[in-house]
Amino acid sequence: MIRPKYDKTLFPHWTTIPIRFRDLDPLNHVNNAIFNTYYEEARIEFIQEVNKLASELKNGFSFVLANIEIAFIRPVEYPNNIMIGSGIKSLGNSSITSFQAIYTGDEKKLASVAEAHGVWFNLNKQRPARIPDIPNTEQYILPDSLFE
Repeated sequence: MIRPKYDKTLFPHWTTIPIRFRDLDPLNHVNNAIFNTYYEEARIEFIQEVNKLASELKNGFSFVLANIEIAFIRPVEYPNNIMIGSGIKSLGNSSITSFQAIYTGDEKKLASVAEAHGVWFNLNKQRPARIPDIPNTEQYILPDSLFE
């Protein structure tokens, strides 16, 4: 997976999360399992920003996580904040691949990257559904050049 240096313009969406004491492992680092929670929080916030998707959540639709790959690059310690950049790597008929990166809030050093695959899901019918048309989709999609 790529390891992008911090650049505020790289990702279309940013989430800042404070490190909580309960997130730490016995070595005083954020536990690896917590990184998944951080990525999830950022994806949910990102989806809420996309009005068409947010409105469909009220109608019984949601993304279901199918797969996530996380690379751990450096430990994150308490106290600190993290900044999570999120964007869309690719968009299919009923699936989406996101790419995210966690940077330390103080030094803006890359701590982790993740690629997640989600399926747009009709919760009432319990089956995948077509992703609704999203106005100005291109503003959320990361450039191909980032992954070359």
